[in-house]
Amino acid sequence: MNDAIILVVVAAVVAAVSFLVFGYLPRRAIRRERELAREETKKLMAEAENEAKMKKKEAVLEAREEWLKLKAEFEDESEKRRRELEAAEKKLETQQASVQKKVDLLQVRDRELSNRERNVQAREKGIALREKQLDEIIAAQNEQLLKIAQMTPEEAKKQLMDNMISSAKMEAAARIKEIKEKAEQDAEKEVKEIILNSIYRCAADHTVESTVSVVNLPGDEMKGRIIGREGRNIRSFETATGIDVIVDDTPEAVILSGYDPVRREIARMALEKLISDGRIHPTRIEEVVDKSKKEMEVIVREAGEQACFELGVHSLHLDVVYQLGKLNFRTSYGQNVLAHCKEVAMLAGLMAAELELDAVLAKRCGLLHDIGKAIDRETEGTHTMIGADFIRRYKEDEMVVNAVESHHGDVPMNSPYPGLVQAADAISGARPGARREPLEAYIKRLQQLEELADSFKGVSKAYAIQAGREVRVIVENESLDDLGCSILAGDLADKIEKEMQYPGQIKVTIIRETRATEYAK
Repeated sequence: MNDAIILVVVAAVVAAVSFLVFGYLPRRAIRRERELAREETKKLMAEAENEAKMKKKEAVLEAREEWLKLKAEFEDESEKRRRELEAAEKKLETQQASVQKKVDLLQVRDRELSNRERNVQAREKGIALREKQLDEIIAAQNEQLLKIAQMTPEEAKKQLMDNMISSAKMEAAARIKEIKEKAEQDAEKEVKEIILNSIYRCAADHTVESTVSVVNLPGDEMKGRIIGREGRNIRSFETATGIDVIVDDTPEAVILSGYDPVRREIARMALEKLISDGRIHPTRIEEVVDKSKKEMEVIVREAGEQACFELGVHSLHLDVVYQLGKLNFRTSYGQNVLAHCKEVAMLAGLMAAELELDAVLAKRCGLLHDIGKAIDRETEGTHTMIGADFIRRYKEDEMVVNAVESHHGDVPMNSPYPGLVQAADAISGARPGARREPLEAYIKRLQQLEELADSFKGVSKAYAIQAGREVRVIVENESLDDLGCSILAGDLADKIEKEMQYPGQIKVTIIRETRATEYAK
C-alpha cells in the first residue's frame, strides 16, 4: 500500500516536472521572444518614421532651393533679354535717324543733279551751236589753204601722215633706247650675279674630241700577231667591232679609227685583252669582243646612273639612263657631252633656285637636253627632235620634253625651264676652254659675221674681234644719227641670230664718229 502510494507520488512529481519542463517554460520563453520582437518592431517603425520625416524635410528643402535657383536664373535671363531689347531699340532708332539723314542727303543731291542736268543741256546747246560755227570756219580755212598750197586734202593727209610716222619712229627709237638702258641698268647686276655664282659653283671636266684611239703594244712583233696569217686576225677584229685597225710605222702602237665612240672603246678594250692574253685568232677575237660588249654595257649604264645620282635626278627609265651613259663617250667641239649635260643641269638648277623655280625639274631638263646626241647616228633628224621623241616614248614630263626640243629655238618655249636650259647651254659651251672648233669653221664664221654687218646701209667698216664673240661696226656719220645706230644694232643682232650658228653670244657694237676739221691760215 505504501509502495503504491509512493509510486503514485513519484509519478505525480514526474508528471509535474515534465509539465514544467516541456510545457510551461517553453511557452513562457516564446511569449518573451514575441514581446521582444514587438518592441523591436515598434522601435524600427519609430526610427523609420523619423527617417522618413527627415528625408521629406530634406526633399522639401532641396526642392525649394532648386526653385529659388531657377527663379534667379529666370530673372537674370529676363533682365538680360530686356537689356538686349533696349539696346536693339536704341540701335534701331539710331539706324532710323541715319537712314533719314541719308534720305535727306539724297533728296538734296537729286535736286543738285537736276540743276546740273539743266545746266548740261544748256551747255550742249551752246556747244552744238559753236561746233556748227567752227565747222563753217574750218571749211572756209580749208578752202583758203587749198588756194594757197595748191594741194588736195588727200595729198595733205598723206604728207601729214608721213611726217607723223617719221616723228613716231624717232620717238619710238628714243623710247626703246631709254627702256633698254634702264632695263640693262636694273637687270645687269642681278643677272651677272646669278650667272657668275652658278658658274663658280659648277665645274666639269672636258676631253679632246677625237675619232681615233691609240693602243700601246709590248713590242713591234705584236703587230704581226694582230695582223695574223694573210691578215685573217685583223679582218676578223674589224668585222666584229666595226672599227678600222691602222698598223703603221708608229713604234709599239696601233691606231683604232671609227666615228662611233662606243664601238671604238669596245675595240680598245678587246684589243688590250687580246694583247694581254696573247691568244689572238678569229675564234678568240669573237669571244673577247662579245665579252667587251657586255662589259661596255655595264660601264655605260653605270656612267648614266652616276650622273643621275650626282645631280639628284631620279625615276628615269633604264633605257634613258643607258643612253645618258653613252654620252660619256661622245664629244662635241672637244667637250665631253655627258660632262656638258651635267654642267648644264647644275647651272640650270642653280639659276632656277635663284629665281625661286623648281631646281630639281630644271636639273632634269638640263641633264636630258642633249640626249638625242646618243642616238642621232642611228636616226635621221636634229638631235633636239630625236631626243624629244625618245623621252616622250618613256612618258617623260611634257615640260622636260619641251625643254629638250626647244633649247635651240626650233619650237616655242612653253615654260621658263627651256630658257634656263638654253642659257645654261650657252654658258657651258661658250666659257673659255670649254670647246674648240676647226680652223676652217672658225675663219668662215668670222667672215660671215663681217659680211652680215657690211650688208646694212650706212656701214663703213666691220670687224669681228675676240674670236668672233664681238663685231664692231663703224658707220658713216652723215648716213646715220645716234638713234639710227641704236636701231642698226638691234637689226644686226636679229639678223645674226637668224642666219648664223655659234656657241654662246655675240656682242654688237656700233661706232659713230663726229669729226670737226678747220684750217688756220
